[in-house]
Amino acid sequence: MPRRKKGTAVNNVSDGALTLVSGQVAGALRQAILSSRLRPGSRLRQEELAEEYGASRIPVREALRTLESEGLVILVPNSGAWVARLDQEECIEIYKIREQLEPLALRESTPNLPDQCVEHLASLAEAIETAEDIDTFLRLDREFHILSYQGAAMPRLLQMIETYWNSTQHYRRAFAIVAGGNAMSAVRHEHALIVDSIARRDGEQASLLLYGHIRRTRLELQSHRDIFT
Repeated sequence: MPRRKKGTAVNNVSDGALTLVSGQVAGALRQAILSSRLRPGSRLRQEELAEEYGASRIPVREALRTLESEGLVILVPNSGAWVARLDQEECIEIYKIREQLEPLALRESTPNLPDQCVEHLASLAEAIETAEDIDTFLRLDREFHILSYQGAAMPRLLQMIETYWNSTQHYRRAFAIVAGGNAMSAVRHEHALIVDSIARRDGEQASLLLYGHIRRTRLELQSHRDIFT
């Protein structure tokens, strides 16, 4: 009989369903990392993960490789796996890439977003204004930005952006922790300006605002070197 633990929904299956099971395990682990249930630097033991998710070690190993390709996990040959730690050089590089990719996606998306999506973006911006804890802020912030790109008919670009969002989750959490009240107020103000530009279907203005939005976060993180130690 397949094993199940703690209500998880991933069970042992035949080898023919390896891809499906590894995808389920990867999804569960990804969520645990992005929500910080698994913290940066945490050891990931294949035997324990197999027991927790009721799977064999083979799909667990494949899931870890998938998450390594996303920058969420570090695999060390003959040693083991760990949740990726904060790395300053990586942070700066990825944020500089995001500064170029995401404004492009927003510029392409803005003319094509349905009115109901624009309305939802406005409601998300308002919800972010009143977010009372970091987890809520991070969840709403991610939903806001990913939704704003959905009008771009550029699936490869959107996939790249989502991968970079996954691999920078720890950095956004660090930013939310170290940023002062003025910095967070600026974040919320920028969201409102971006929504206004999208509502006016001004993709150029929206993309310029987004570039500054991402760049300011990078500069804030660069000024707090202590979080990378």
